[in-house]
Amino acid sequence: MRVIASLLMLSLVGCSFHMPRISIPRVHRITIQQGNVITQTMIDKLKPGMTRSQVTFIMGETVLKNSFNPDRWDYIYSVQVPNVGITKRSATLYFDGDLLAFFTGDYAPTSFWAPTPPPVEEIEDSTAPGDEPDAEPAVVEQS
Repeated sequence: MRVIASLLMLSLVGCSFHMPRISIPRVHRITIQQGNVITQTMIDKLKPGMTRSQVTFIMGETVLKNSFNPDRWDYIYSVQVPNVGITKRSATLYFDGDLLAFFTGDYAPTSFWAPTPPPVEEIEDSTAPGDEPDAEPAVVEQS
């Protein structure tokens, strides 16, 4: 009887006993950035007609050079954050001779999306349909 009671006590104590949690050290993962950093302010500063040296001053020297087409510059940027994912951005600039012709990529200039000014309104003529004056209707200019 004592043996059964002691086995019962050990089984109850065994269920309530928790093993200490052993923490295994993990490998530290770093954020990896590659390529040229591309920001919206850089893209906003680019204007068609800029020289190659002006573009290099704004964007930096391109990492990826196209040896077959020297009039095309590719800027590629990627950042890999651990447990989050990879973000990739790119911009491709095209030159006509020494001047920037146009560019494409993941960013667009914010000035392109700016609202257009309101149209110039014409003053309505108060004359009757048969009494049209010789002069053109006056146009109101907004400043």
